[in-house]
Amino acid sequence: MTFKFLDKLSQDFSELLNDKEEYNVVIEVGRERYKKSFTAHSAVLRYRSSYFCKELTNTVPDDDNNKIIIKPNISAQIFEILLKYIYGGIIDTEKIDIQTTFELMILVNELEFEELSEKLENYFIESKTSWLKAHFTFLSQDFSELLNDKEEYNVVIEVGRERYKKSFTAHSAVLRYRSSYFCKELTNTVPDDDNNKIIIKPNISAQIFEILLKYIYGGIIDTEKIDIQTTFELMILVNELEFEELSEKLENYFIESKTSWLKAHFTFVYHLIFKNNEFQNLEKFCNDIIAKHPSIIFESAEFISLHESALASILKRDDLQMKESEIWDYVIKWGTAQNSTLPEKLKEWSDENFITLKTTLQQCIPLVRYFHISNSDVMDKIKPYKKILGKKLWNDLKLHLILPDRPIKSIILPPRLVLKQELPARVVKSFSTIINEEHASMISSWIDYQQTSYSSRNNPYEFQLILRGSKDGFAPITFWDICDGHANTIVVTKVKGTDEIIGGFNPLAWDKTKGEWMKTDESFIFSFKDGNIQNSILSRVKNENQALWYSTVKGWYGPIFGCNEFMMRSVLSNFTQDELNMCQCSTENKYEKSIRTTNDGFSIIDYEVFKVVKKLI
Repeated sequence: MTFKFLDKLSQDFSELLNDKEEYNVVIEVGRERYKKSFTAHSAVLRYRSSYFCKELTNTVPDDDNNKIIIKPNISAQIFEILLKYIYGGIIDTEKIDIQTTFELMILVNELEFEELSEKLENYFIESKTSWLKAHFTFLSQDFSELLNDKEEYNVVIEVGRERYKKSFTAHSAVLRYRSSYFCKELTNTVPDDDNNKIIIKPNISAQIFEILLKYIYGGIIDTEKIDIQTTFELMILVNELEFEELSEKLENYFIESKTSWLKAHFTFVYHLIFKNNEFQNLEKFCNDIIAKHPSIIFESAEFISLHESALASILKRDDLQMKESEIWDYVIKWGTAQNSTLPEKLKEWSDENFITLKTTLQQCIPLVRYFHISNSDVMDKIKPYKKILGKKLWNDLKLHLILPDRPIKSIILPPRLVLKQELPARVVKSFSTIINEEHASMISSWIDYQQTSYSSRNNPYEFQLILRGSKDGFAPITFWDICDGHANTIVVTKVKGTDEIIGGFNPLAWDKTKGEWMKTDESFIFSFKDGNIQNSILSRVKNENQALWYSTVKGWYGPIFGCNEFMMRSVLSNFTQDELNMCQCSTENKYEKSIRTTNDGFSIIDYEVFKVVKKLI
């Protein structure tokens, strides 16, 4: 039989805490008039706390052979409760107010009392949800104010490079409790002479890290106050720094609310989501698009820079709409691009060269559907690279070509599914809410300087929608966020009250980082009175040095052609509201003629931005 005297043990150790004769540790907490000293015993502290074990190891005894530990950031009230727990093993939440209990939870987490930290955390979740909800704003505000405390910080985080470098101060207690990543970082960081831990992250921008710190302390991210690209880069960062809940929330935000932006910045998005390979929902979203429109990736200039896992994830798709022999061509193209030392001529390749390519493509080789490639393509395309397949697969492939009914040992993957409906290759009637195919054909003829308009059947261009105000929003900054980096674009607006269609063509890339005149001799502006194609006005640029103005005030101004000859503007962050859009006519015009009969400002019903792309014949 085992006799347990746990109550007596707790009582005795609690009395030991009050022993003022045999102590050998003095712990000073608080500041100024709130400062207080507590005595303790190194044996108890070392055994009960890994944190104090390390503290005592690194502390030199004073002349009285006592070790002095100074913790000015800890209040005397809370530390007294903690000491009683260390010695007696008891926390009575009924005798402590909830606010103090919450602050105690933060402290014990910092001091690595894992069992107590977990117990208190569950206590709040299970028993004090109403208090948490009632004090959420209060907590958020208090912790946000704590972020600005420049006296009691003990962590310095340096981010950015060179002239963009910036330092932020923080508190280890908050960082440890809020982030497993920073908990590990702080554990492995040695304090400097001022007892501050310095963390250096040159690859993180100051702008994004400031947003993250406000979330860490205040628990709030307001996407309405952050441009879309910054929000996306924030999502990438929080994923790397293991903020799983926020990462998942932002990932779903983009899928559910920002599909147009994702599509408009597809290649940029696709490369980044595979950097950490954690965004499974976004990966599926992107691969669903690639499966139907493979050229968006395979024919892009960035194809060869794809991560291997990204290419493999595409090749796994049963519904990838490409001929298998073309897939093979792109796999070889990607693999050889990763090895710049391979000879250009295949006949000059050594066995070692083939081994190099085979190693590079080890994830991709098993995903090609070899047994669904035509005989001629097998001989013309596969055979030259047979050494990377291995003898077994190559021999089985040859046997299958000669005797397709003969059983083989290699795995035969199923053929790729062919969609019943052909992929759209032409502009369809529903491509726009403002213009139709006839409008698009006439605009295309203007781009090519044609004397007569193209018909809808021979229009050589496709208008790919980048932005639609009624879907993506009418704020000027939204235009710059979504259209940034896109060249050869058409902007079209529908004027409220008149049904006029006003628009412009910009062959240059929109750039939200610039604030200057842009030079081109290919831009033009246009209008369709009452939306009628017969009542069109075309006005080409005549001062190429001032063809477009990229305003520095991106929060007010969208596209500006010339000296306000076609300008979109709003100080209310909504082009549909304040009648500040205009087509101004003056002696300083940079375009041939005015496209409206009035200089009055106007609001719009909707607007769209299209990327003009040459159709594949």
